[in-house]
Amino acid sequence: MAGVFDALVSEISTVPRTARLGRVVEVARGTVVVRGLENVATLGDRVTIGTRLGGEVVSLRPDNITVLTDSLADGLAMGAVVQLRGQMDLAPDNSWIGRVIDPFGAPLDGRPLYRGPTTRPLLAAAPQAAKRRRFGARLETGVAVFDTLLPLVRGQRIGLFAGSGVGKSTLLGKFARGVTSDVVVIALIGERGRELREFVERVLGPEGMKRAVVVTATSDQSPLIRRRCAWAAMAVAEHFRDQDLHVLLLADSVTRFAEAHREVALAGGEEASLRGYPPSVAPAIMAWAERAGPGVEGSGDITAVFSVLVAGSDMEETIADILRGVLDGHVVLDRKIAERGRFPAIDLLRSVSRSLPDAATVEQNAEIIQARRLLGAYDRAEMMIQAGLYAKGSDPQIDLAIKVWPALDGFLAEDAPADGVIGSFRRLHAVLRTR
Repeated sequence: MAGVFDALVSEISTVPRTARLGRVVEVARGTVVVRGLENVATLGDRVTIGTRLGGEVVSLRPDNITVLTDSLADGLAMGAVVQLRGQMDLAPDNSWIGRVIDPFGAPLDGRPLYRGPTTRPLLAAAPQAAKRRRFGARLETGVAVFDTLLPLVRGQRIGLFAGSGVGKSTLLGKFARGVTSDVVVIALIGERGRELREFVERVLGPEGMKRAVVVTATSDQSPLIRRRCAWAAMAVAEHFRDQDLHVLLLADSVTRFAEAHREVALAGGEEASLRGYPPSVAPAIMAWAERAGPGVEGSGDITAVFSVLVAGSDMEETIADILRGVLDGHVVLDRKIAERGRFPAIDLLRSVSRSLPDAATVEQNAEIIQARRLLGAYDRAEMMIQAGLYAKGSDPQIDLAIKVWPALDGFLAEDAPADGVIGSFRRLHAVLRTR
């Protein structure tokens, strides 16, 4: 009978034994000033204002605290009772697989959901750097370009840099269904509300949901909840990693996490200085990303794909620049490629996997280099080719690139064959020998 009552015991443990109360003394735009909790509250504590309104402590002063509310404070009166709830950490459970939850661990699919027996901190530290393992084995992804030219290995963290409407969600769905892993944890941060059901039912489908936990906060929710969504998804991924499982974490998107963090930081009094972002946004992103990756001995790994919204494919944009420096590869989706109908719209020449050359054999690396050279040669000469200014025979490499380019461009849009990496490289080998 061991474990039968674990869920019930965990639920009972969340009931507070005492109540620490304060009162509202000022209501400003989006924030509430509370007196009476300044000696017991800590930064990040959750509170309940009145009977319905939630919030989080974003600033501490000697005589009061500032609370950012989860929703508009319309109807809130001076003197309203404020109850301190504490940090409100998460208690994931294996039964969460196949479920859609909010950042507090509450179900969004209409069925009961129980807390796990152990509470996990939302802001856990990354595994000790000196004890982490190196990258693991190459993973099959279900997408030919990632099985060959942009390999993904166990424990790798990559960024997916894309504008809106260029196929980012579809590619994430392919990863969720096709990448080899034990569990998939998906963080939908600040997505449009109507897209949740579409992503779960159409993009993921029943097969994808069988091994997935979806953590979501929609765009209309408070920045506190949107930011918490990213941390909650990472805590869920760590729960499964610590059971020696391989976890695939898909986070969409880091940009919305950063925007939510900016709103919270500005409400707490921090000044914007980094192209409109507060200085704390960089360490927040890096601390979150570092929690993914290879684990220590005795635990599993978290292979992570972080999407970044970039306007006009600007890789120098603040959030893109911060994240690119801490990841193990970046994949750029280009709108021009999407507009001509090739999906995934990957700009291979601007994309890098830092698992190479170790993730491929000598022969495979040679073919990867050859494919890149031919794509680069065609890219440099494309304007002349399209304008009819290139004379055949002027450059043997460009001549070969012109012959190979249609088949190679088509290969970048292919799903992987049934035999995975081996079949994808066999197909690439045939493409490179197109005459």
